[in-house]
Amino acid sequence: MVVLIAASLGICAQPSSTSVPGELFASESLKYEGKLNKVLRGISVAELTFTAIPTPNSNGIVFRSEAVSKGTLLKIFRFSFLQQYESTVDLTNFTIIKTTKHDVQKQRVRDSEALFDYRTKRVTYVETDPKDRMRPPRRIASEIGDAMHDMVSGIYYLRLQPLAVGMKLELSVSDSGLVYKVPVFVTRREQQKTILGNVWCFRIEPQIFGKDRLIEQKGKMVIWMTDDTRRIPVRSEIDSEFGKINIKLKSYSKT
Repeated sequence: MVVLIAASLGICAQPSSTSVPGELFASESLKYEGKLNKVLRGISVAELTFTAIPTPNSNGIVFRSEAVSKGTLLKIFRFSFLQQYESTVDLTNFTIIKTTKHDVQKQRVRDSEALFDYRTKRVTYVETDPKDRMRPPRRIASEIGDAMHDMVSGIYYLRLQPLAVGMKLELSVSDSGLVYKVPVFVTRREQQKTILGNVWCFRIEPQIFGKDRLIEQKGKMVIWMTDDTRRIPVRSEIDSEFGKINIKLKSYSKT
C-alpha cells in the first residue's frame, strides 16, 4: 500500500459549486518506476500506472491505478504484490462514489468494494477472499462528510487546486471503510530534472504517517507536482521503516 500511496496522493477540501473540467485528465496515462534505496541501492522494485477514463453518458470519470512488484523484489525478498484500484468520481463536485480494489500479497488475495452514499452520509466497505468463498465477507461502515476521496482520487483533486507555497489543505480520505483527515502542506517550489525536462514543481508534503493516520508508523512523504496547468506528479519520495522509496515518472501521454 505504501508504494501506491506514494504515487497517488486545504483550505479544507469542499465541493466546488461548478463542474470540474474532467477533460484535464481524460485519456491521460502516467507510468512510474519505484526504487528502494536503503537496501537495494536504487534497484527498481515496482512499476506503477495511472489512467483516466471518462464514464459514458454521465458526468463522471474512472481512475485506474496499478502497482506491481518487479523481479528484484521477488528474487531478494521472496515477496511479490499486485494492487489494482478503480476509483469512480462524480465530476460535478469531484467526490468519490465507488472504489474497487484487487490486492495480492504473496499468496494472500483480497477483493473489495467501497460505496459512498452522500444521502445517508455513509461509506460501506465489503472485502472478500476470492480463494476462500466460504469465508464471511469483512464489512465496515463509517460516517462521511460531503467531500470525500479515496487514495487515488485525492491526488487528482489536488491537481485541480490553485497551489501556492505556504498553502495548507486538508483532504477527507477513506481507505478500507475507515475515514482519515489528511493535512497537506505546500512547502516550496523546487526545480526537478524529469522526462519532461527541467521543470519547476511544488513540493507537497501529505501527512499520511503517524498515530490515527493512513499508515500508523513513523515516516515521511513528499510529492513534486509541476507548477503549470497540468499539475503532473513527476516524483515522490517516501521515507519509512522499510527504507527510502523513490518513485519517478517514466512516461506521460494524453490522447
